[in-house]
Amino acid sequence: MIGDGALTGGMAYEALNNAAHLKKNFIIVLNDNNMSISENVGGMSKYLSGLRSGTRYNALKRHVSETLLKVPVVGAGLVEQISRTKDSIKQLVIPGMLFENMGVTYLGPVDGHDIKAMVKTFREARRMEHAVLVHVLTKKGKGYAPAEKNPSRFHGIDPFDIATGKSLKEKVYPTYTDVFSKEICQLAETEKRLVAVTAAMPDGTGLKAFSKQYPDRFFDVGIAEQHAVTSAAGMAAAGLKPVVAVYSSFLQRGFDQVLHDVCIQNLPVVFALDRAGLVGSDGETHQGIFDLSYLSCIPNMSIMAPKNLWELRQELEFAICHYDGPIAIRYPRGQAYRGLKDFNQPVEYGKGELLYEGSRIALLAVGSMVSTAEHVREKLKDAGFNCTLANGRFIKPVDYDLADRLAADHELLVVLEENVLQGGYGLQVKAYVQERYPQVKVLNIALPDAYVEHGNVSVLREGLGIDSDSVIRTMRNAWKPLDERLSEAQSHEIMQENQK
Repeated sequence: MIGDGALTGGMAYEALNNAAHLKKNFIIVLNDNNMSISENVGGMSKYLSGLRSGTRYNALKRHVSETLLKVPVVGAGLVEQISRTKDSIKQLVIPGMLFENMGVTYLGPVDGHDIKAMVKTFREARRMEHAVLVHVLTKKGKGYAPAEKNPSRFHGIDPFDIATGKSLKEKVYPTYTDVFSKEICQLAETEKRLVAVTAAMPDGTGLKAFSKQYPDRFFDVGIAEQHAVTSAAGMAAAGLKPVVAVYSSFLQRGFDQVLHDVCIQNLPVVFALDRAGLVGSDGETHQGIFDLSYLSCIPNMSIMAPKNLWELRQELEFAICHYDGPIAIRYPRGQAYRGLKDFNQPVEYGKGELLYEGSRIALLAVGSMVSTAEHVREKLKDAGFNCTLANGRFIKPVDYDLADRLAADHELLVVLEENVLQGGYGLQVKAYVQERYPQVKVLNIALPDAYVEHGNVSVLREGLGIDSDSVIRTMRNAWKPLDERLSEAQSHEIMQENQK
């Protein structure tokens, strides 16, 4: 089974080509609702639209079948004549005949909400000793009026009122996607080379406003991340400044193109990686927890992560207006962090940012984990530890000058990232510090080498040990002076409570 949106991906045609050689029954169900997450675009979408309205062929096919049943034995010549002209008739009434020309028999279109019609079609498909494609037409959101009217919004939705379809969760502050959407439109006013590319996700990535404001500079390539990356490389080679807006987990599909088409040529393509880190309810396939690892290994690639909404704006301006090479900015799903507003040092390539200076313990965090580190610092401050807090800003290249400064003046260095440990930011910092400052204890806070199931993000963070309380427990287990100090503080609190 494959959706019409996914049919724009190259693997679909590789599979169709392979299926055409099978000499046994193989049924392909094309679920066609004219939608991906957003409305489908491109040549395949137009082709399927033609098939949806190609009722003449289906009516003719049914008429021919009914006629053949009435033909007596003496009518064998007529049967042979019809067989000879069958392909010619198809070519006349269905333009292109893409599937049949590939060697796959086409059946449909059939109403996917008509059970009897579906059963009849599948029985017909089951009799064939080769590959057959059943084209099923469905309506996204069928049976629920709010979803039928706005299928994109209901693709992934927060709790909502069933009667009205309105969300029960009011948006008080902007999300990182909102910030990206507004900033890229503003930058496009002055940066005339700026173009935006999406893979069937203008709504999800925040490019809807850009597409309306700058339609000639917006490119939706359909569900084809590989093509999105390579087309961006071509535009960059021609002098444009493309921004590829894509979910972190979806860019995995275009890894080879990032490596070969963008980075080998050192082309100025900006990757805006939405949904980086834990995304919650979308589950294992959508958790954006690998991008720091799979991008860090590619030469010429640079990676940034903002600590809050203001820094995302700064990093976008830097990447689009002041940097001339491949660069990725990764940011999480949900409400943009509004803390640490007063720390707005200008972005300098490869440089981090020192937020608070303390002693003994240094917290070095990137992206969404900066706010977690801030909470850790506040909690430890109550116990008598005044920790240093630094914002790494750049995951690649690592700011080794900042690492030197932290290692030289602290006993424990804690590196925090919302990415798997293997191949991530923390291991690079740890290898560097341990080689040059063996007296410093380096502790990595990262995600395990595992796929993460769906669930509330706060619950997942706690279960995976990257929330502030879990980080402090890990620090206590790894560094004895902290455990002793916190144990003393807890004992003192208990004594005071008992005295009361």
